[in-house]
Parts: sequence; structure tokens; C-alpha cells
Amino acid sequence: MHKRERLAQGRQFGQIFQKGQSFVHPLLVLRALGNGLPYSRFGFVVGGRIGKAVLRNRVKRRMREAMRLRATQVPPGLDIVLVARMPIAKASYWRIGEALDCLLPRLGRANTAKTDQGGGSPG
Repeated sequence: MHKRERLAQGRQFGQIFQKGQSFVHPLLVLRALGNGLPYSRFGFVVGGRIGKAVLRNRVKRRMREAMRLRATQVPPGLDIVLVARMPIAKASYWRIGEALDCLLPRLGRANTAKTDQGGGSPG
């Protein structure tokens, strides 16, 4: 994924967690929020409960690759965060892909609210 397609700032993640819509699968939670841009951006969260650093990084690589291959299924203008759930530690790459195949079609039916792109502080 290109740099512009990545969510990197904690503020961006916080906004998605506060205002975004959630879609749940046993392996993943997908959170989405409109970003007002002509492209979508992606972030990945794998918490410490999943396992040690080697396992967390492996899970994150698998999530990132599965999402990269399915990025064309995502409508433009969304910020998406994928959050790993406990069973993902033992899941194969293919199972993660199947989980995304279940979650992504639900985005099209969702009414994801647009964020305000103003630079000011929340009032």
C-alpha cells in the first residue's frame, strides 16, 4: 500500500474508533468512517493479548496483505481500521482473507458518516 493509503496518526485511529461504524467477525473487527478523500486509507491494530511481538507482526503482515488484495472492493473515501481478535493468532492467511470477504460487502450497505475535514479543535 502507498503511504497515502495508510493511517498512521493516533488521532486518526481515535476518530475512527469514536465515530466509525463497526462490523464484527470472529477473527476481525472492521471499523469504517468516511474521510472525504478520493481514496481509502487503512490501519491495522493487533493488541498485546494476541501474543508476543513475532506473532503480532506475523498477524499484521497477513492482515495487510489480505486487505491489499481486496482493496478494490472498498468504496473510495473511507478510513478503515482492522482490529485483530484473539482467534486470529491461530488462523491461516486464507482464513483471514475469508473473514475480510465476509466483512467487506457489508461496507457497501453501510451508511458511513463523513468526518469534518476542518483543522480546528473540536468545539
